[in-house]
Amino acid sequence: MEKIILHADLNNFYASVACLYQPEIRSFPVAVGGDQELRHGIVLAKNELAKKYGVKTGEPLWQAKRKCPNLQVVPPNQKQYLYFSRLARDIYADYTDFIESFGIDEAWLDVSASTNLYGNGQKIADTIRQRMKEELGLTCSIGISYNKVFAKLGSDYKKPDATTLIDKNNYKKIAWPLPVDALLYVGPATCKKLALFNIHTIGQLAQANLSILKQNFGKSGETIWNFANGLDQSPVRNIHLEQTIKSVGNSVTTPRDLQNLQDVEIVFTILAQSIAARLREHNLKSNVVQISIRNNQLLTINRQATLPYPTFLAQDFAMRALSIFQKTYQWQYPIRSLGLRATNLQTGKQAQQMTLFEQQEEQIKQENLAHTLDILHRRFGENCIKPAVLYQDPTLSNRIMQEEQIGSIL
Repeated sequence: MEKIILHADLNNFYASVACLYQPEIRSFPVAVGGDQELRHGIVLAKNELAKKYGVKTGEPLWQAKRKCPNLQVVPPNQKQYLYFSRLARDIYADYTDFIESFGIDEAWLDVSASTNLYGNGQKIADTIRQRMKEELGLTCSIGISYNKVFAKLGSDYKKPDATTLIDKNNYKKIAWPLPVDALLYVGPATCKKLALFNIHTIGQLAQANLSILKQNFGKSGETIWNFANGLDQSPVRNIHLEQTIKSVGNSVTTPRDLQNLQDVEIVFTILAQSIAARLREHNLKSNVVQISIRNNQLLTINRQATLPYPTFLAQDFAMRALSIFQKTYQWQYPIRSLGLRATNLQTGKQAQQMTLFEQQEEQIKQENLAHTLDILHRRFGENCIKPAVLYQDPTLSNRIMQEEQIGSIL
């Protein structure tokens, strides 16, 4: 039985959600933009009207407003996006248990077993689109195909509010003329390298010599060749299968350039607190710390190191991150952003090999203290008790702590 896979993409999701809460701006070009004072003054998302003025994601807000003087800029609101993302997922779940998210506003659905109840793929896709408009006030584009890659290509093919079928009879007509970077996982670097082999379209990639692709691109060359030829066989994950959390991390673009080690310690302390709290929430520990450093010349450095034992304590992550930083960075330029990530995760109850009884006893005390602080923070707010280092520069620490959604679980 041939699979029937949908890929649903909520159109202009961030901007569309913003218009639901502010209906007075619906008839205007709208952009979701970061806080210019926090140096996030770029376009994060835009609606169709803004697109017509040439407003692009990632460009500075001042540049977007020059193109479109009546551009309505609204701040991002992650809570609203998550709320509507869950509502959309509830609609998908009425048709299948096989739902795999691809970001907050996109998802694959395997509806192969649902056609006897709800009709063919086209009927299910159109019903979902109609329900999105009637129940959520949002539009979505849906691609239908026999594999995930072409379903994703279909949802991108025609926007907004459209259904596109790509099957074994028409994929050469629809997919092959498209530029090669329209294919899933073909990014700018791969696209540029493919151009050296005179490969500019998906069809040219599909008809290219596989041996040459493997020789020059390795395993990824075979993967994208399979994608171009419609040979993707990856399944859509079941909604009931718990996704493994691989790492927990935060990053932040600071409100001013960091000039010295104290500045760096403040930022790492805040990031470590957020990471550690989320690890405790999921009953996880980590013994590998990764840091990323981006200077004001936009040069990025990534480094990692291990901890002597798994932990979910903020001070362990912050101290290790600072140690890595001191061994890595020479202060040629001030720093624009820092990132911190905990990896090699294991469950908090997993047995550990400790070297000294005194160390184990002290570790248990610190863990109990951390759980107590979690209770206090939930009840009285994050600022009720803070590490002393954050008082060294309250302006810097407070501005960073005000940032919303600086972290993500992957």
